[in-house]
Amino acid sequence: MRQQSPENRPFSTASSREGALTPDANPDPAPACPAPGPLAGLRVLDLATLFAGPLAATLLGDFGAEVIKVEHPRRPDPSRGHGPAKDGVGLWWKLLGRNKKTVTLDLAAPGGRDVLLELAAAADVVIENFRPGTLEKWGLGPAELAAVNRGLVLARVTGFGQFGPYAHRPGFGTLAEAMSGFAALTGEPDGPPTLPPFGLADSVTALTTAYAVMAALRGRESTGLGQVVDLAIIEPMLTVLGPQPIWYDQLGHVQPRTGNRSANSAPRNTYRTADGAWLAVSASTRSVAERLLRLVGHPEFVSEPWFATGSGRAGHADELDAAVGGWMARHDRDEVVAAFERAEAAVAPVCDIRGVMDNEQYRALGSITEVPDDELGAVRMQNVLFRLSATPGAIRWAGRPHGADTDTVLSGLLGLSAARIAALRADGVV
Repeated sequence: MRQQSPENRPFSTASSREGALTPDANPDPAPACPAPGPLAGLRVLDLATLFAGPLAATLLGDFGAEVIKVEHPRRPDPSRGHGPAKDGVGLWWKLLGRNKKTVTLDLAAPGGRDVLLELAAAADVVIENFRPGTLEKWGLGPAELAAVNRGLVLARVTGFGQFGPYAHRPGFGTLAEAMSGFAALTGEPDGPPTLPPFGLADSVTALTTAYAVMAALRGRESTGLGQVVDLAIIEPMLTVLGPQPIWYDQLGHVQPRTGNRSANSAPRNTYRTADGAWLAVSASTRSVAERLLRLVGHPEFVSEPWFATGSGRAGHADELDAAVGGWMARHDRDEVVAAFERAEAAVAPVCDIRGVMDNEQYRALGSITEVPDDELGAVRMQNVLFRLSATPGAIRWAGRPHGADTDTVLSGLLGLSAARIAALRADGVV
C-alpha cells in the first residue's frame, strides 16, 4: 500500500485515505449514529488486552473514531471472559468492546505481521500494551510502523514504562494502585493498606491515554509526523494523588490513612440515617460547614477559632462527626436530604449499582443508556463520558463477537482477495 504524505493527512478523514472504506464496501455492524462525532475519520488499531489500552480505544470510538480491535485468533482478549456472563456471552466485553470492529490476527506469524503493517499504513493510531520489546521482536516496532506510515501515533501502555529497572516486569493496575501511594492512603487508620475492588488504575490510565493520543495528533497537525506515547500505569495514579510529592519534598509530610475522613477539612464522612440509609457529607468550605452545623443544631462550633480553617475543623473531626451523625441518626433519609437541600449543604446517597440505576440525577443526565445487541437483545451500560453540544458522541453498537469483522475489514479496507484471506485462515493467521 502506498503511504500518504503527512501533509495530506494532518487529521485524517476516511474520504481522504487511499483504500479507505466506503459505506457500500463495509457497512457498520449496526446503524450509524445520527451525528458522526468529532473524531470521525480517525482510524485506531486496538492491539491491547484487558483494560487500560482497550478502554482508551473505547473512549476514542465513543466520539466517532473507527476502532478496529485486533485479537489473536485462538486467544481473544481476556476481558471477554472476565466477570459474569449471560448465555456464555461475557458482559464486561459488551462495554469495553462497544463501537469496535473485531478482527483476528496472529501478530507473531509472518503473515500476520504483513497484514498488521498494511492496516497500520491506513491508520492514525495504534494502541498496544505488550511487554516492552514484544512488538520489536515481531518486527512491528516503532521503526517498522513509521516506515509504512510517518504520521502514525503509537501509544504504548505498560505497567512500568518502556525503560528502567522494572520495565520488563509484568504489570497490572493493582500494582500501580499499590506503588503510587494510593493503597497506603486507603483504609482505616488501624487497618491494612486497601486496594480498590475494581480497575481504578486501569480506568485512570485509559483516560490519560486517550488524552495523550489526542495531544500527539494535535502535534501531528504541526509536524506532519506521528510519535510514540510511552505511558506507564504507575504515573497517572501518582498524578491523581495530588500534592503528596511536594508536601514530602518541602515538609517531610507523609499523609496517613484516615478512613473516610479528610486531613484537610471536616465534617467529611458517611453517616447512617434512622431508616438505615447511608449518606455521604462533605463540608470542604467554611460556608458549607457553617450551614451544616447550624442545620444539625450545633451553631456553637461556628464561633470556635479552629472552625475557621479546614485543617482546624479536621482536628476536631470527632466532635463534628458526633454532631452530624447524631442528628442524622434521628431522621430518615428523605428528610435528611430535603433538609440539606434547604440549607444548601452538600450531601449524596451512598449508592450500590441498584441505586445508581434508579437514581433520578443519573436518569436526567442519561448516564445509563440502552444499546441494541444482536446476541443479548439489549443491554444497559454507561453512556459516553461527557456531553458535547455540537458534536456529541454516541454508542453505535455493543461489543461484537470475536473476529466478527475480519473478512469485511481485510477485504474492504485492505482489498485482500478471498483467496488470500482463505490462505491466512488456513495458516491460522486469522
